[in-house]
Amino acid sequence: MPKLTWLGGSPSSNTGTTFAVPWGQGQCFSDCSSLACFDPNGQRLPLQSWNTAYWPDGSIKWTGHALPGISKYPPSLSVDPTSSSSAPMEDSASYDETVSPIKVDSASDNLEVDTGKIKVTFSTTGDSIIKEIVHSTTGKAVARNGHLIYRYQSSVATDDEVPDNRITQHSFKGKIDKTEIERDGPVRVVVRIEGKHQQLASSEQTPFSTFASLPFILRFYLYANSDSIRAVHTVIYDQNPQEHFIRGIGIRFHVPLNDEPPYNRHVRLAGEHGGIFHEAVQNVTGLWKDPGQDVRVAQTSGQPTPPLEQWNADFRSGLRWVPKWSDFTLQQLSSDGYTMKKRTKTGHSWVNIPGGTKASGLVYLGGPKSGGLGIGMRSFWERYPTQLDIRNADTDLGETTLWLYSPAAEPMDMRPYHDGLGEETYDDQLDAMRITYEDWEPGMGTPYGIARTNELYLYAFDSTPSTTALSTIVNEMRNPPLLIADSEYIHGTKAFGDYWTPFSTSQVTIKHNPKANDVLENLEFLFNFYQKQITQRRWYGFWDHGDIMHTYDGDRHTWRYDIGGYAWDNSELSPDLWLWLYFLCTRRQDVYQIAESLTRHTSEVDMYHLGQYKGLGTRHGVQHWSDSCKQARISNVLYRKFFYYLTGGDERIGEIVRETLEAEKTYLFLDPYRKVRKDRGNVTSDPERGILISLGTDWCALAASWMMEWERKGPQWELYRDKLFNSVKGIVHLKNGFVTGQAHLNIQNGNISPPPSDPHNAGHVQVAHLSAMFGLVETCAELLDLTLRDPSEQTILEEFRSKWHDYCIYYNAENGAQINRYGVSFPKLILRQGHSRLTGYVARELGEKELARRAWKEFYERDGYAPSLPWTSVHITGSAVPVAIDEASWVSSNITALYGLAAIQNLAFVEQYLDI
Repeated sequence: MPKLTWLGGSPSSNTGTTFAVPWGQGQCFSDCSSLACFDPNGQRLPLQSWNTAYWPDGSIKWTGHALPGISKYPPSLSVDPTSSSSAPMEDSASYDETVSPIKVDSASDNLEVDTGKIKVTFSTTGDSIIKEIVHSTTGKAVARNGHLIYRYQSSVATDDEVPDNRITQHSFKGKIDKTEIERDGPVRVVVRIEGKHQQLASSEQTPFSTFASLPFILRFYLYANSDSIRAVHTVIYDQNPQEHFIRGIGIRFHVPLNDEPPYNRHVRLAGEHGGIFHEAVQNVTGLWKDPGQDVRVAQTSGQPTPPLEQWNADFRSGLRWVPKWSDFTLQQLSSDGYTMKKRTKTGHSWVNIPGGTKASGLVYLGGPKSGGLGIGMRSFWERYPTQLDIRNADTDLGETTLWLYSPAAEPMDMRPYHDGLGEETYDDQLDAMRITYEDWEPGMGTPYGIARTNELYLYAFDSTPSTTALSTIVNEMRNPPLLIADSEYIHGTKAFGDYWTPFSTSQVTIKHNPKANDVLENLEFLFNFYQKQITQRRWYGFWDHGDIMHTYDGDRHTWRYDIGGYAWDNSELSPDLWLWLYFLCTRRQDVYQIAESLTRHTSEVDMYHLGQYKGLGTRHGVQHWSDSCKQARISNVLYRKFFYYLTGGDERIGEIVRETLEAEKTYLFLDPYRKVRKDRGNVTSDPERGILISLGTDWCALAASWMMEWERKGPQWELYRDKLFNSVKGIVHLKNGFVTGQAHLNIQNGNISPPPSDPHNAGHVQVAHLSAMFGLVETCAELLDLTLRDPSEQTILEEFRSKWHDYCIYYNAENGAQINRYGVSFPKLILRQGHSRLTGYVARELGEKELARRAWKEFYERDGYAPSLPWTSVHITGSAVPVAIDEASWVSSNITALYGLAAIQNLAFVEQYLDI
């Protein structure tokens, strides 16, 4: 049975959790509903299960699972595939208090979900996303009218000194187009709501105007026996950046307070390092007169104060003179600091509250008798500018707002960062690229269709929580505990391929091998260095958080944040893949968190989800969307699949993966190689004859998408499976296989035929250094590991193996070997250290010792990071830099990703041939 342990410790509250289990091919054929879950003592836990992927023989490859809210989760658990049936939840509940299945009522116009702890009423129309949250303990509503807010303005002032009266401001609400149950079950329910933000015609009571903007997708995750809700909030940018400047994106709830007197209404704002700001709407401490110690202690601890008649008589008569603080605000306008303030009412001045640096991002409003609502954002300070608001706390209906983009910040400016610099023709653009490395083109640096997803959390409390309890909740909100199988088990299933191995299983060899130990230390240095760079260089912000920079400028002691294609990395040369493999090898929580943030960023901001470029990503640049190179290599699903499967099938990532399934259709109007072809303007875009694609970056991305849809058994998985195999057959029939470089792809059926340069398939040779560096190695390895039922298909796969082996052998081979095989030598190529893993792979496949030794020679002696590098950073302070930083000017993100992948994979393929 697979054993799973917590990454970061087990949850301390009854939040419920989702996790995943991989299975080896042929290991588990049973229906997922028969899977059972046990703690270390053999006691059974309530479990909901679903399949997320299958092997070609029909056996299960990945399952997702959900546990309900439990007062104390076990330190580890196991999942048994042999159980004959799944016990009802009530029979499993001996592990904890009675856990009743979630109840869903969709009979009315609303959608009601009852977890046993809370009852949530979702709307199916209108602008009130959540109509009400009622806590089962008190039977009282802790929140009402949860709705989305959106503000923008028509332009920005050209000069800060001169007001611009032409600027108009607009306020919108999110209007529901569709509400549905995306996943139903006894333990976990996922409610999906989509719509657009629309402007009210005149007042709150009038219908919406026809103008709509900023599509949104909201997912709410509810667990049995839990009073918390996880929400995944996605917005997609769909406007003209010359006319649309975002001023605020938020979610707001009304909190009933009529049962609580002002001195029993509690405000909580999460500060930094577990700290909690805690006050009442009407504070009774620190005054000239003392209400009594029992009163003060009760108020500051969030408990009900004694009845008024028990207060000191001298104080009671003067209570009416104590101010009631109606409004509170916390603003995180940079990653380095937040401010807080409060006021008694609108029209009166704010009073400053001491702030701090990095706010944790949760606000609570409520009381000890009727309870209240907490709402938080996971990456609050990292995604600045953000804001938390409390309003009208002295009235019967208070208000809390979480701003994902703070209205106190400057309007969001999505316009291009330069005017084109006179680059009118392709030749101009190529010439400029040789200077700034930016592939610019008029009109193509558009943000139209990019997206941003944030994780939010709603907490329904039946009373005001203690600051200690709230601090623990905030910590788990920011660092959600996750159940993950042991790396050794994951590796044994081959569910993530066989091109990595846990470092723990290599220690027997490595501890006797100084070179191997040096490689591990180098890998650790590189990760730790980037982790520190994220902090020191402030790689944060609404659009930027999660990404890393591409290239360093040692002269200025900074990354080249302002230079063309040297700025944001946008998945160039697969850093996503490096980080996920490094996590699998080490199982470090900090590695997982950075890999997760990178995946969330690159899958949303660096990729298009609407418009003509949907399914494509943007090459690295100063703005994440500014480069004109829109290609499938950046939106490659291989970079998303690790996060998708490890989380039990994250629904948003699954949605994004499906957006890539038709990416090849964009090639009909957007030729990725339009500027560099000799026959510009004469490239066919006829879907009947086929589109011209690269057999490296293009085919790899398409094949990875088709293969993942096949294993997920999506709605048209047979179509994509056939397209995958038709393309494989086509590559097999090319005389030179992958060395052909380019080929025609039929977008209808996936057939591949020779390129125009070799219409008779005589044997064209075209090899490029990027072809295999965007996931081709891993995609081919996983494909060739499959065991197929159909003997003829298995035969095709073996022929494909031969073509791939040829490419792996000859890319880094000597010129003479290339001439003997292909009649010509390859051009002068780079990235040979990164390609050493191709040599290592084929060496293991063929059992060739000389190839294995050659792989390590390529790793050490070709381009890339050499052993003689310092493998350390230098701390720089003083007037040379604005803030103290650690610098390793020899580090490049391209080489880091390739060194990381080559090191990890060569240790997996041919570690035993690394000379002592």
